[in-house]
Amino acid sequence: MVYSAYHIIFGRITQSWWLLTIGTYYVILSILRFSVLSTKSTGRFIRIFTGVMLMVLSIPLAGIVILSHAKDRGTHFPLIPMLAIAVYAFTKITLATINLIRARKQLMEKEAILRNISFADAFFSIFSLQRSMLVSFDGMTETGIRAMNLATGSCVCIIVFLLGFNLVRTKKISV
Repeated sequence: MVYSAYHIIFGRITQSWWLLTIGTYYVILSILRFSVLSTKSTGRFIRIFTGVMLMVLSIPLAGIVILSHAKDRGTHFPLIPMLAIAVYAFTKITLATINLIRARKQLMEKEAILRNISFADAFFSIFSLQRSMLVSFDGMTETGIRAMNLATGSCVCIIVFLLGFNLVRTKKISV
């Protein structure tokens, strides 16, 4: 919540749509995690709430994709920090996948819901990694970078929406 508050406060001060959109993304993600972790119930309500919120999360994600396409967002990093970011993003997606499979095998609904949230966050990390990598390393034209960011960002939005939709439409967790 502190990280999201930072983005929203500085977004308001600087009138930056970028910071406001990132802040909104993290607010929704924080609310999701807090809600699932703090609730005692593991029933239908928390599954549907999480599914709807994941679908809502795809809206600020779409905003991030649009802003990164329109404003050519992506941070240039030297090689070593870029490699550290890549390791972090791939570790996140690997752990999310392993934990999702583990939760599914154990048929633990609350764990599976949390893993869906982690999966959504991991896909966003991969998209952020791609945006930074494409501007940090030579080899692609600006048009190619924009097209790649638009395609990957759109896929991430669709995946996050479908993760939420799957939670809403199913009677039991089946991820």
